[in-house]
Amino acid sequence: MLKKPAGDIVIDEITIPEDISYSHTVLCQTCLPYRNPGDDARNWKRVNGSVHLVIAAGMALHPGRGEMVEIGLPYGPKPRLILAHLNGEALRSRSPVIEVEGSLTAFVRRLRLDPTGRNIGIIKDQLTRLAASHVTLGIMAGNRAITVNSQVVTAFDLWFPKDARQRVLWPSELRLSYEYFESLTKHAVPLDDRALMALAGSAMALDVYAWLAQRLHRIEPGKRVFVPWPALKAQFGWHYDRMDKFKAVFRQTLRDVHGQYRAAKVDLDGCGVTLWHSQPPVKGRTAVVVRVP
Repeated sequence: MLKKPAGDIVIDEITIPEDISYSHTVLCQTCLPYRNPGDDARNWKRVNGSVHLVIAAGMALHPGRGEMVEIGLPYGPKPRLILAHLNGEALRSRSPVIEVEGSLTAFVRRLRLDPTGRNIGIIKDQLTRLAASHVTLGIMAGNRAITVNSQVVTAFDLWFPKDARQRVLWPSELRLSYEYFESLTKHAVPLDDRALMALAGSAMALDVYAWLAQRLHRIEPGKRVFVPWPALKAQFGWHYDRMDKFKAVFRQTLRDVHGQYRAAKVDLDGCGVTLWHSQPPVKGRTAVVVRVP
């Protein structure tokens, strides 16, 4: 049984609805790889203004081989959905220790994915990659530079044992690292589960939705923020060689995201995107976090 660490993080007694997940603000402004960067890729770095993300692929002891093996970097939509789910569970339970279902199939159903063997395999693989990775989050806050060095998920069996009927079992408990959880309580961005599930097939769509959820409500009412196409491509389309191809994909992606976030006020033209102050997608349903000395 994992013990909940003693600390001074307290989340006010607010019930967070089951249909809300959360992303860390750094991951709303940067992102994980969209595609498999390859077995040889051991580091992933993204910078967007004052926020920095570095992911180092990790290693784990393989029970069958009896040796440490390299684990690849997480990529695609699934680790984004997994992490948003785990963030929500941690904030709802007010603890980095998360009680989870007994089988991976139940977890896949909770994410509203088809619980077939292929989906279980993808979830297993991406959670293993996420858990083995070492993550560095950097945030500039005024004259302060805040850095969080940690694994996100710790203390569970990466290799997922099976029961007598050969069902892949989810561990009874898992734990977010205390450093990550502490940062999450200060920098959590609420996301609507229904939107995440509707956009679950596209890593770019999930990233654009999270970006707008984090950014739009922070714009001063009556003001606007312009983001030119080169900046959009650097954030969401670094893997496209041609700008025209990226523009076509981003236009459709933005339409899909706006279909799930109707309150988002954005204008897209030949020069870039203009962002206007908008209500957040889950206004008034965030967790209130206080720090007790």
